[in-house]
Amino acid sequence: MAATLRIQSDWNQALGRDEGEAWLSCRSPGEWCGAWGGPGGRRLRASRSPVEKSILISCPHENVSTKFLAPYTTFCRIHQKSITCLDISSGGGLGVSTSTDGTMKIWQAANGEIRRLLEGHVYDVSCCRFFPSGLVVLSGGMDAQLKIWSAEDASCVVTFKGHKGGILDTAIVDRGRNVLSCSRDGTACLWDCGKSACLGVIADCGSPVNGIAVGTADNSLNLGTPEKAPSEREIGTEGKILLLAREDKKLQGVGLQSRQPVFLFVGSDAFNCCTFLSSTYILAGTQDGNIYQLDVRNTNTPIQVIHRSGAPVLSLLTYRDGFIASQGDGTCFIVQQDLDYVIDLTEADCDPVYKVASWEKQIYTCCRDGIVRRYQLSDL
Repeated sequence: MAATLRIQSDWNQALGRDEGEAWLSCRSPGEWCGAWGGPGGRRLRASRSPVEKSILISCPHENVSTKFLAPYTTFCRIHQKSITCLDISSGGGLGVSTSTDGTMKIWQAANGEIRRLLEGHVYDVSCCRFFPSGLVVLSGGMDAQLKIWSAEDASCVVTFKGHKGGILDTAIVDRGRNVLSCSRDGTACLWDCGKSACLGVIADCGSPVNGIAVGTADNSLNLGTPEKAPSEREIGTEGKILLLAREDKKLQGVGLQSRQPVFLFVGSDAFNCCTFLSSTYILAGTQDGNIYQLDVRNTNTPIQVIHRSGAPVLSLLTYRDGFIASQGDGTCFIVQQDLDYVIDLTEADCDPVYKVASWEKQIYTCCRDGIVRRYQLSDL
């Protein structure tokens, strides 16, 4: 991968001043090149946008450019401890988040004002997401339970039981009549929301499944044939592929309706997360900092491997014609096909950024420091 610019100063102050020094480091693959900004430093090119709270830095020597973007606003009072997961509703009005303080809350996305407290899981809640309607929330906890909540009155309308270990991630099939979950017990399950029942185990991996993603498969991909006729309660599973990010260094693709394996890719370390870029291309992030881009039609060799640091890749989110990635060293960056620079979301410092969510040009992140940060993009 190309050289990487990283900021090493109080960025809010740097963005608010017309003069001053900002120290940056430029990392080429395999080595640190040094730091610039003071007397005798290499020449940098910079353009500042106070409206967007950003600065674009270019280092011609390394042919690398990065836009550093400061938060538009921060929400510090939603939770008291680390925020481990968050999501934004389809209309952009509400957020939901989970924390190591033992709570799950719904809040106003504009100002962080708490609207609802969702209580019912026995232990920590590990993951949460809105249904496409934006009126219902799906959560999974270390109590091995999957729950569905009303965002309007905070009532728990459905509880699924069946996993034998903590639930680590969830996914929603189409409009949400069926949902998916993965667990420390090594399984991924399909659930019927209307009947509060398990429709089947999609995969039993023998190793914890850290993350899942469901998407429509390319027409040329053979998803296999079901061994028996699917239940009439399965809605929207045909033509879908389920990605499984596994602890045993494997990324697996499974036909959602057929339950048949489609591919198995072995990475450099445990896979933490995965997502679809399209019906053909996927991304998956590992514990040792690699982001693999693969073609599902041929996973023998990655299209590319992105490596910005050795910190764990904690979340991947498809965004417009690219993606957003966050890592365990506080790095959070946006890659877009039509931009010749990377956008770095600043202020997390070295605290892990556990999850990223978006609505239109607004990006939300949650972090170990217990702060939700909202970034405003103006030129995408």
